[in-house]
Amino acid sequence: MNKKTFIIAELSANHNGDLNIALETIRAAKRTGADAIKIQTYTADTLTIDSKNEYFKINHGTAWDGEYLYDLYKRAYTPWEWHNDIFRVAKEEGIICFSSPFDNTAIDLLEKLKTPIYKIASFEIQDIPLIEYAASKGKPMIISTGIAEIEDIELAIETCKKVGNNDITILKCTSAYPADPKDANLLSIPDIKSRFDVKVGLSDHTIGIEAPVIATSLGATVIEKHFILDKSIGGPDAHFSLDEQEFSNMVKAVRIAEQMMGKVDYEMTEKKQKSRQFSRSLFVTKDVKSGEKITNENVRSIRPGFGMHPKFLSEIIGKEFSKDIEKGTPMSFELIK
Repeated sequence: MNKKTFIIAELSANHNGDLNIALETIRAAKRTGADAIKIQTYTADTLTIDSKNEYFKINHGTAWDGEYLYDLYKRAYTPWEWHNDIFRVAKEEGIICFSSPFDNTAIDLLEKLKTPIYKIASFEIQDIPLIEYAASKGKPMIISTGIAEIEDIELAIETCKKVGNNDITILKCTSAYPADPKDANLLSIPDIKSRFDVKVGLSDHTIGIEAPVIATSLGATVIEKHFILDKSIGGPDAHFSLDEQEFSNMVKAVRIAEQMMGKVDYEMTEKKQKSRQFSRSLFVTKDVKSGEKITNENVRSIRPGFGMHPKFLSEIIGKEFSKDIEKGTPMSFELIK
């Protein structure tokens, strides 16, 4: 990953079951300026079981309430036979492609495709065997925190390090779809960085582009956002995804935020020096005669900045001018007896 903010377009279920839509979404992601396209590698059977009892029915105030897990995942998954084409088109477009695996067989498939990164989804942060197997491949690990407590994050990091993988990025994530801005808690980003001594970023499910821009200013080095070719195609994730124009706007805004962050800088540059000419300084503001006393009426702190520093005003009040001086002359010690 680059030093600039690494921006990931999350395809998720936004292919709506059509490989051509998936491939065109990759091309669109490249046009937005995204650094990467991310998919998810699972099947309904690798995530859950086909059961219609109440344990498996979604009822948590989401857009998917009333559906059973198996049915949702069967509708939303990215077919494994598409993966070759997805990785191939991403390579042709010059955009990084990687995935979130949900079991070891997914990792085995992704290894054959030479995935450069592994992303552990929010709800899998407690799946320590999965994290260990992915981390053992020696690729950068990106892990979302969605449902995690501090102990979960610590254990996930410890698991990666145990197999010699120290390239870890933890993403602040609110596991709501969409997430309410008041629940974003973006101040967690710098805290994660300092608390766990890892790279940090944001997996964002809020509506709009504000959260990624703010996260960038708080030190996020990775931004992940759901991306859809066209919201009119619908699908399980369409309601909280950005379309091509929105995602392009987000990328531009993040890049501007990066530039605005800059560095800690108190250096007096040539540009600053020129600007200082418009600052305040002491000027003679009335025609005065030699021997006349300096007062607050005939010497004032005004713009521009070619005269004495205003800090000397109280020191020179009551002293005498050394010669006749015309109004508009920069004040200097040479003009004082």
